Amino acid sequence: MQSYCLVSDVTRALAQIEAIHDQMARAGIYRGWRSLPVALSGLIGLVAAAWQSASAGPIDPVAFTAYWSIVAIVAIAVGCSEIVWHYLLHANESERRRSRQVIGQFLPALVAAALFTAAFVRSTPALAALLPGLWALCFGVGIFAARPYLPWASQLVAAYYWVVGIGLLWMAGGALSPWAVGGTFGAGQLAGAATLYFTLERPGRREERQEQRSDPLDEV
Repeated sequence: MQSYCLVSDVTRALAQIEAIHDQMARAGIYRGWRSLPVALSGLIGLVAAAWQSASAGPIDPVAFTAYWSIVAIVAIAVGCSEIVWHYLLHANESERRRSRQVIGQFLPALVAAALFTAAFVRSTPALAALLPGLWALCFGVGIFAARPYLPWASQLVAAYYWVVGIGLLWMAGGALSPWAVGGTFGAGQLAGAATLYFTLERPGRREERQEQRSDPLDEV
């Protein structure tokens, strides 16, 4: 009987340890990005692609690069607007430090994209057809770098950017296509917004998080 009780206690302790680990993992997810701003950033890409594709005549590589650089800045500002708003007006020092940490994981990929974009424009504008694929790959790298702080499904979004980016590089060489940029990022951002909503924001998930706030140690 004593041996049975010991085994039961060990099994229960292991279950509680697993519950604690699960709770810590959930607590580590960064909730600064919200689905609505991220979805709006995707819609900006789709609208920008539709607008540029409606223009008559071939697209100049320098104008193409400048146009999408501006669109990217606007879309990133919109997608991160919730983070900036909360950071400036409501966040405490711990939340601000966490925001800097998560953005710091993502930022090097964006800086790399900006640097080789500038290099292409300055030296070899004709290679602008490679930029949509390289931009998608860099964005995927950024998401992968921040994945410890994001919902698990964000890895699928990052994989999407990688697969599409490789495909765009493979097919590069023809006429510049606005949809190669706007379509890629529009679909990717909408997928990211859906990931945020269904894993973090939908009502059922909010109620579940409220229940999960109880300390598993209380049950030991």
